[in-house]
This record gives sequence, structure tokens and C-alpha cells, in this order.
Amino acid sequence: MDLPVTYLFVPADRPDRFAKALSSGADMAILDLEDAVRPEAKPAARQALVAADLDWTRVAVRVNPAGSAFWSDDLQAVAKTGAAAVIVPKAERTEDLGDARRRIGRDIEILPQIETARGLDGVDALLSAPGVRRVAFGHLDFALDMGSATDWDSLSLARQHLVWRSRVAGRAAPVDSVTPELDKDTTRREAEAARALGFGGKLLIHPNQIGPVRAAFSPDADQLAWARRVIETLEAGGKGAVALDGRMIDKPVEDAARRILSQAQTL
Repeated sequence: MDLPVTYLFVPADRPDRFAKALSSGADMAILDLEDAVRPEAKPAARQALVAADLDWTRVAVRVNPAGSAFWSDDLQAVAKTGAAAVIVPKAERTEDLGDARRRIGRDIEILPQIETARGLDGVDALLSAPGVRRVAFGHLDFALDMGSATDWDSLSLARQHLVWRSRVAGRAAPVDSVTPELDKDTTRREAEAARALGFGGKLLIHPNQIGPVRAAFSPDADQLAWARRVIETLEAGGKGAVALDGRMIDKPVEDAARRILSQAQTL
């Protein structure tokens, strides 16, 4: 499947919401065993997870952090499902990612969530771990760990670092953190800012955020028109230098145009 853009959280102790999340239009549903579930409700959440009859190709499970009292039981539950991915929060060590794959006992995507200073510092190693295609950001816990504010400017450097190191590692563009505010304007504004930095997707906490995020990550009409004109000009130009609107169409311009058209086809 194409890389997901929209990842929608749903509490794992709310099985009545599982199918709704998958029918919401989100690319992936995240059944959350961590922050969304109280400690006393986690056993029931694992049972609901194992009993669910879902299209598991579009389901990720977020387990509790490595080293927590819930780690082993969470992974044992994931092993009994067909989940396509497991999200490891507060990821810091490649050993923990390997442990997750061993406990699950099958080939599964590992999505490390960077939520601590140590996690950001070790992101190169995490990106190189088996099963990892990309990483996700968790800005609220990251800010708590850093003692910083949670606003966009305060965490811009961390976000840029994730995009940069993902590119160097040859991995897919990372997934940005949630927008706690549910209004569509704020969601779209933050999604547009994430896309501008080079992120490839976003975590969501409500179905109403799906539309604004998908729109933010989709090329607009002007971008599509420009990309089509670039390709049409190249195809009609034959050999030699080709210009559009007084500007030479070199390889980076052609690549940018083709990327826009490709994004329009997959979103």
C-alpha cells in the first residue's frame, strides 16, 4: 500500500469505535493501548484488541513504552492480531525495537515515536532498525521532557531534525504529532506547516481532522496546473534546453513537478 498520510487514534478499550475509525476516511487506525487507556482498563483493552475482526492491513497498535509494566503483555496481544504496524512510544533504543519484533514473532512494521531528547539524539540508529520505514513525532511528551513550550516555534528545530535525518537515512518522510485543538482551521494550519517542513503525514485524534490534513498534504489546483504545464512543455520540447515562463526547466524542476503529480494520484 502507499504510505499512509492520516493516522487516526482510537482508544483500544473502545471496540465500538474500531470499525468507525476504519470507515472514517483515515489511511490508518491506531488502536491505542498507551495514553488513551487507564492502567486498570489495559487488560480489557488487550482483550478487545485480540477479539476484533478488522481489516488489519490498515491498523497499527500503539503499545506502552519499553520498560513499562505493560510492555510484554501488550506485545503478546499484538502477536495475536494481524496488525500491520506497531507504534513504540518514547522510543530511544534499537534493542527495544528488536525486542518488539521478536515478541510479536512475525514481520511487522515498527513505527518509533520520538518523544524524548534521547530519542531525538538516537534517531539515526532508530531509523536504521529492521522493520522501520519512518518515525513519528510526539510533541507534547517531547516538550515535557525538554521543559519547553509546546508551540510550533519552540519545537521547530526538533521537527526539522526528524525530516533531515529521515532523508539522510533513506527512509520515508516522518509523521507529525497530533493537533490537540479540534477546530479545522488550526488542524489545517499545523498540517500545512508540517508539510512545508517535509513531513509526510500526521497523527490525528478526531475524525473531523482527516479532511483538513488530507487537504493540507494534497497539491492545490495551482500546483497541479503548474506541474502539468512543466511536463507538457518537456514532452513538447524535444531535445535541448526547454523554458517555461522565462525559466529553464532543469532536473530539479522536473522532479518537483513529477512529485506533485504523483502525490495527486495517491492522495
